Amino acid sequence: MKRQLFIFLIIGLTLWTGCQTPVLNKNNFEADVIIYGGTSAGIMAAVQVRKMGKSVIVVSPDKHIGGLSASGLGFTDVGNKSVIGGLSRDFYHRVYLHYQTAEAWKWEAQSEFGNQGQGTAAMDKEGKTMWTFEPHVAEDIFETHIAEAKIQVLRDEWLDRSGGVKFADGKITSFKTLSGKNFSGKIFIDATYEGDLMAAAGVSCHVGRESNSEYGENWNGVQTDVHHHLHYLQQKVSAYQIPGNPSSGLLPRISSDSPGEYGAADHKIQAYCYRMCLSHVPENQVRFEKPEGYDSTQYEILVRMYAAGFDQTRNVTNFFAVPNKKTDSNNAGPFSTDNIGMNYDYPEASYERRKEILKEHETYQKGLLYFTATSRRIPEKVRNELNEWGLAKDEFTANNNWPYQIYVRESRRMVGEYVMTENDILGKWVVPEPVGMGSYTMDSHNVQRFVTPDGMVQNEGDVGVSPEKPYLIAYKSLTPKRTECTNLLVPVCISCSHIAYGSIRMEPVFMILGQSAGIAAAIAADQKIAVQDVKYENLKDELIRHKQFIKE
Repeated sequence: MKRQLFIFLIIGLTLWTGCQTPVLNKNNFEADVIIYGGTSAGIMAAVQVRKMGKSVIVVSPDKHIGGLSASGLGFTDVGNKSVIGGLSRDFYHRVYLHYQTAEAWKWEAQSEFGNQGQGTAAMDKEGKTMWTFEPHVAEDIFETHIAEAKIQVLRDEWLDRSGGVKFADGKITSFKTLSGKNFSGKIFIDATYEGDLMAAAGVSCHVGRESNSEYGENWNGVQTDVHHHLHYLQQKVSAYQIPGNPSSGLLPRISSDSPGEYGAADHKIQAYCYRMCLSHVPENQVRFEKPEGYDSTQYEILVRMYAAGFDQTRNVTNFFAVPNKKTDSNNAGPFSTDNIGMNYDYPEASYERRKEILKEHETYQKGLLYFTATSRRIPEKVRNELNEWGLAKDEFTANNNWPYQIYVRESRRMVGEYVMTENDILGKWVVPEPVGMGSYTMDSHNVQRFVTPDGMVQNEGDVGVSPEKPYLIAYKSLTPKRTECTNLLVPVCISCSHIAYGSIRMEPVFMILGQSAGIAAAIAADQKIAVQDVKYENLKDELIRHKQFIKE
């Protein structure tokens, strides 16, 4: 009996010291660092805090961790892979190791996989990294990180955004979730795509596009000039119910508002979609079904596009290949899975309203698939191509094979100590005190769909401008203004302009910035200083020690 008690005490002590997250009682939790958000950035921040010997708790509103990396975005927006370091590179190394095993290839042989990635080989044998993967593989890797580091993650815990954040002497002291739990810490990290903790703490943030003149940019404000030819309407498609007759009213999903002056600011945001995982294996498919609330009239623009000569070999979604004859399926054209104009209020909406927006997006996207696969008004070639596919039966099994999370391409963005702009991305000056690097194209999806003066449908907001070389990301773009909060770091909704975020908002970069935020948080907690007072020399040493790249 005494031996059993001794073993029990040893196990209990090991678990407590391993997790280092004291629970004051069932509703009160305390740690050196509290992270809100179970995204890829949040998990990497937590792992890094633990590597530096500090206690950490991840409070996740989502049940499934990893954010978009584990929710369909498996065809990684890599950019220049040589600047992806630290825990971010380790993630893609772990993906590589997984796909070196025979057990990983259930639906195809490794030799059959085409190895096509986005701008790079999917599997880089020399670098021992892999940049495309199935959603469940990514989620398993994040769960492994959590288990290895003995990190406590509380899931399905939603921030009380109305009075739940407690503040004293310029610092967050604690926050409460809707379940009644309280979380106290020295340093806080907001790793959500929405920036809810940041906003609830009263930190300055922005929603929408700044004018070109605000930060001396060219690509930020309203972009009525055409960029990607695939994402506007080359064909003349009438915007009206009766073609050419304005009095008949507009077709669905077209705004009657003016798109605005070129380069002007607005409060609209780029479109969202779900990054579906489709399967080409009949035994692993769930067929496209008619969703509840289906309305075929929502897709009239698509019918008219095909009738006007839209390229029939291109479908309403794409088929970026990930292993096992599956896809990461994204927006593919001017009328596709991007639900243009239907998300403007999402960033600051209540939880209830956000659920409505998400449901509308799901209905729209599932309805688009069903309509395209079944309607005789769609060219037979297009229908046949789509009907070769179905939702992957072995992905997102807890959500009827639909992605757990929508692609929040942009929400709030902090206005912090330093604002990253296109001038930083394009290398027009030296970025101060860097904590990571990015390299991807400044990529904004469409923001609005409007009527041209001659009564035709047009999209606006799609931009693609590439930097000539990788760029640095400033530490102070992760910190709020000192006068607003001194113990918060924001690695996802960072301080930057709309168009700069178009490049920064890539999952490898979020992991990089999450790790860097974890390093800064650990230093600030250890030294009992404001995040703005972390000496860059100390931060830089730790960044280099943990294999982050911070040199051009």
